[in-house]
Amino acid sequence: KKMLIVRNMQLSDAGEIARLEKCAFSDAWTEKGILDTFHQQQAFVVIGEMNEKIVGYCIMYYVLDEGEIARIAVDDTCKRQGVGRAILNQVECICKEKAITKILLDVRESNETARAFYRDYGFVEDGIRKNFYEMPKEHAVLMSKDVIW
Repeated sequence: KKMLIVRNMQLSDAGEIARLEKCAFSDAWTEKGILDTFHQQQAFVVIGEMNEKIVGYCIMYYVLDEGEIARIAVDDTCKRQGVGRAILNQVECICKEKAITKILLDVRESNETARAFYRDYGFVEDGIRKNFYEMPKEHAVLMSKDVIW
């Protein structure tokens, strides 16, 4: 059985995260963009790893008591195996350490799989941001979750 390890990003992970970005998003972040975020004071990145291969990650920005998930993705070959949930569990632990009480995110309106995953995890849909996404143009569904202490 594959062992999932969830840990904080290290500098050497940026290339693998950029590779996953390209698979997951039409507007993928570059390795440089990921490294720039990694070096920011108000950001953290959690990754999931199986057999020394990065299979998922979450990039989070935070200000005061609010955090925003900027990016989250799981390798297609590892979906529905608890990777996303394990990464989010770790993100919540870090939020508690940093006194972050609310997590925000947006998701493409058509991405019903992701929306269902977030709802199952305890996020609620708060509203719509019209024509938020490009490539292709699409509304964003705004979601949030209170971090319970």
